[in-house]
Amino acid sequence: MQSFSVYQTKQFARFARRARLADDDLWQAAHRANEGLIDADLGGGVIKQRIARRGDGKSGGSRTILLFRQGDRAVFVDGFEKKDQANISLADLQKYRAFAKYVFALSETGTTEAVRTGVFLEIRPSREG
Repeated sequence: MQSFSVYQTKQFARFARRARLADDDLWQAAHRANEGLIDADLGGGVIKQRIARRGDGKSGGSRTILLFRQGDRAVFVDGFEKKDQANISLADLQKYRAFAKYVFALSETGTTEAVRTGVFLEIRPSREG
């Protein structure tokens, strides 16, 4: 059985660096979703997860958009700060749903190639603990 994998796009990785979101926080948010704790299911394999900033609560933290299939994979594709943007547009949601269809149609080989070429960056938990 395939294990649950977590990835981010290059574009999202830039946002995560600026927002000071640690890979461990992203990994935990994706795994919360995999356990059924989804902040907002936007349909078509697209979800929104809130991630707290260190020392703050989730309510003022970052909003992240993931392509998500339970038990399979999550791909962080976009993020924004609540103070900067209330929500995503319908046009963006349609774009994410189309991308989700493509991503979930990828074979294991296709996903491996996306990681090898840098289209996806794999997120793993830190070994510290």
